[in-house]
Order: sequence, then structure tokens, then C-alpha cells
Amino acid sequence: MDTDVIIGQGVVYFEQAWGFAKGWLLSPAAWTQFGLLVVAYVAALFVTRKILPTVQKFLTPAEDQDTYLAKARRFVLMFAPLVLPLLAYALTGIGESVTRSVFGSGEVIAFGKRVFMFLAARILVREIITDPLMKVLGRYLLVPIAGLYALGFLDEVMLKLDETVVPLGNLSFSLLFLIRFVLVGGAIFWLGRWSNEQSSSFIKNQSEMRPAMRELTAKTAEIAIFGVAFLLLMNIMGISLTSLAVLTGAIGVGLGFGLQKIASNFISGIILLLEGQATVGDYVELDGGEAGTIVKMTARAAILETYDGKWIVVPNEDFITTRVVNYSDSGSANRYEAPFSVSYGTDINLVPDIVEAAVAENPDVLKDPFPPDCELRGFGDSGVDFAVEFWVNGIDDGRHKYTSDVLFRIWNALKDNGIEIPYPHRVVELRDTRKNPDT
Repeated sequence: MDTDVIIGQGVVYFEQAWGFAKGWLLSPAAWTQFGLLVVAYVAALFVTRKILPTVQKFLTPAEDQDTYLAKARRFVLMFAPLVLPLLAYALTGIGESVTRSVFGSGEVIAFGKRVFMFLAARILVREIITDPLMKVLGRYLLVPIAGLYALGFLDEVMLKLDETVVPLGNLSFSLLFLIRFVLVGGAIFWLGRWSNEQSSSFIKNQSEMRPAMRELTAKTAEIAIFGVAFLLLMNIMGISLTSLAVLTGAIGVGLGFGLQKIASNFISGIILLLEGQATVGDYVELDGGEAGTIVKMTARAAILETYDGKWIVVPNEDFITTRVVNYSDSGSANRYEAPFSVSYGTDINLVPDIVEAAVAENPDVLKDPFPPDCELRGFGDSGVDFAVEFWVNGIDDGRHKYTSDVLFRIWNALKDNGIEIPYPHRVVELRDTRKNPDT
């Protein structure tokens, strides 16, 4: 009996479905919508193939161009894959308005229009978005939302999400609000990060500004951009800042007790940028033994790169509270010395002129503030000890081995003038300590 009921119910559903399909197949409105849908896609495909190559050629700058106009053209060019689905969507929308005005219905063509929008969202996520965070948001939020929109279930799902409320202390919000917040917030902060990269690149290219001032201006612009992005997000989502008083109070307590070092490093970084005593490009050495070239200064720390390629993260506070030796200081000269010896048979009065002339031939050795200066240092066990002092712009390490080249020049100059460089001598005295057998 139950089986007969099930079969009967199935026959009823089949007859209803067949009646609907038959009515659709014989409906002029349905076929008209389907035809307009095909015509809209073919027209969009034709226009895209005819116009898009010309537009792409116009928007493509030369490879060596790096101006802001060239960057803007490359940015617009990224969205070229969206032309076909969006154009088909627009043309289908026109067709939908025609069918609704003539036949009073447009479900078929409306479904096709929504499918074109889904394809556009899919292309955007797969081919255009490169940022990892935005790609994740697009894959797991934007594409599913576009799929629900194409199937016509978006309104029901949004209503259900809006009814699902999540309490959070004195605050409460719906799942729909949370999804909107994540999508809008991700888009706004991605735009903020892109704007920050462009502004930072522009500021750092201003060579007439001091390096420290460039860093300070870039950090100020970064704080301003993300501050505006945060306020814009709050305004778009309709969140009153006063409603976050409890949350911000808790964050303030956490900053006061748990994040003292971060706050201290942040203030120290601002002081460093204002004073300009250590900035990007300087070679510094700290009391703790850390030494390297500053390659980046963040809100929390400075990044030092050693000559063996390692990166050292030094908190900004260490630059304020400890002794720091800055060997660069915006390109100031540094003095080094190269010790050597000559044999005792040498006329030592000739040595200074020979060595100073040889060292001065090095193109990196400066004449100002002082030219090379060869000094007598003492009389050693094996020879007469000298040292030549010389000044250079830079650090005697890494790519610039100044002392090595200077010693090569000293060796060659002394050899050319017949002056011997001694090797260690030791005199060994043998004594016969045996007693005389006759006494």
C-alpha cells in the first residue's frame, strides 16, 4: 500500500513537471528570452573580439615606463578579462527589460544574466586578484555568494543569515553583517595597502628630502591612510565609534600592561626618524654587538643586514637607550689603517713617500679630510713597524675591502723600490752547561 502511494505521488510530480516543461517549450515568451540571451552573448563576444585588442594596445605602456600614468594603465588593463561577461550582463539586462515589457515575464533571461555575473566573479578571483588574502576572501565568500545569486537563492540565504544573531557581550550582530564586514573591510584595506605602496614609492623617490625625513613622511602617510580606511569602514558598516567604548577600553588596558615594549619601540622609532641619527643605508654597530646596514625601519624595529647576508631585527628602543656607533651617518668618511714592516737594512726615511704615493693611487682613498699618512710605529723584533692611515667613504668590509687593496699596493711599491719586507727572525743560543771534567 505504501509503495502504491509513493508511486502515485511520483506520477503526480512527473505530470506537474512535464506540464511546466511543455508550457515552457511552447511559450513564445520563453523562446524569445532564450533567443535574446543567445543574441546578447554573441553580440558581447563580437564586440569584445573587435574592440578589446585595440583597447589593450592603447592601454599597454612600454616595458621600461614606470610613471604613474603607466602604472594606472597597467592597473586598468588587469580587468580586461571581465569585459566579455560584464558586457554580456549589460546586454542581457536590456533584453530582460524588453521581454518584461512585452510578455510580462523574464525569468529565463534573468537567470542567464545572473550566470554572466557569476562568471565575472569567478574570473575576478581566478585571473585578476593576486593578493593572497583577497584571493581567499574571493574564493570562499565572493564566488559562493555569486553562485547563490545565479541560482536565485541569495535573498533567502541572506534573510536566514540576517536572522541568525551572534551575541558578544553588550554587542550583537548577525552573520550577514559579519560577512559584509569581512568583504567590505578586506576590500577597503586592500585598497589602503595599495595606496600606501604607491605613496611610499612616491615619497622615497624624492631625493631632495633627507633619508630620515622620507622615512618619517612615509610612516605618517601609512598611519593616515589606514586610519582613514578604518573610519571609512566604520561609517560604511554603520558602526558608531561610541559603541566600541568598552572594547577600546579593554584594548587600552592591554596596551598599558602587556604591550609596553611595543609602545616604547613605536615612540622610539618616531624619535629616530625625527632626529635622523640612524636611517636606512647607514652602517651601525650597537653595544650588544649587532652590526650591519639598516635596510628597513618599521614601527617596531630596524632591520640590519650583515655582510654575510643575515638579517638582524633590532628593537627601536635599543637605538635610544644604548650606545650606537654610526659609521655611515649620511655618507661621512671613515679612517682606517694598514700596518706593515720593513727590514732593518732599509733607509726608513724613504718609506713614507713611497707608501703614501702608492696608497693615493687607490680611487676610493680620499684626499679630504686628510690624504694618506704613513707613520713610524716602532722597532719590532724582526723589522721596523709602520702603518699608513687613509680615509674612505664607506665601511672596510663586504663589497669594499679597502685595506686589502691598500696592502697589495704597499707590497708592490716596496718590491719595486727594492725594499725588503722582513719575515720573523729568532736567534737560538746554545749553551754547554756540562761541568769541566778536569776541575
